[in-house]
Amino acid sequence: MASDSKPRKQRNRDARPIVWMIAFLVIAMCVYFVLLGQRGIDLISSGTAAGIGIGIGVLILPFLGIWMIVATLRAGIEHQKLARIMAEEGRELDVSDLPRRPSGRIERDAADDLFAQVKTEWEADPENWRNTYRIARAYDYAGDRSRARQMMKRAVAQFRESPEERSA
Repeated sequence: MASDSKPRKQRNRDARPIVWMIAFLVIAMCVYFVLLGQRGIDLISSGTAAGIGIGIGVLILPFLGIWMIVATLRAGIEHQKLARIMAEEGRELDVSDLPRRPSGRIERDAADDLFAQVKTEWEADPENWRNTYRIARAYDYAGDRSRARQMMKRAVAQFRESPEERSA
């Protein structure tokens, strides 16, 4: 039962280890992209039709990888910005008292009840980015990751269009 486990402290966690790991992985991927680019150039310089075709394909991969890294980091930064604002306003979903499985995930019934409550709030004002952020988090707690990502993208888009973002 949840009362036997220690409450999780998320607000005071040190983010530096995560930032260092992300930096390490980005640097490792950049090294990999350079090596992949060199391999593509080698294939193109072989002069054969197959080598040129494969070399061009291989050269495209680093650009796709860079785009994916930038898009992922940008989304993460945007999500953290919304999370920080919600925490400062005291509007982050409080799941500390919800029962949890041994794995640490919230019990399904409790997550569904939380989702139902947040969905009612969202349906009252679906154009408010705060409500959309909250329902994205509720989807995540309920285990529906694809809808959680979809709603978080929507929350970010609504935030960008909001007057407070334009004034910031």
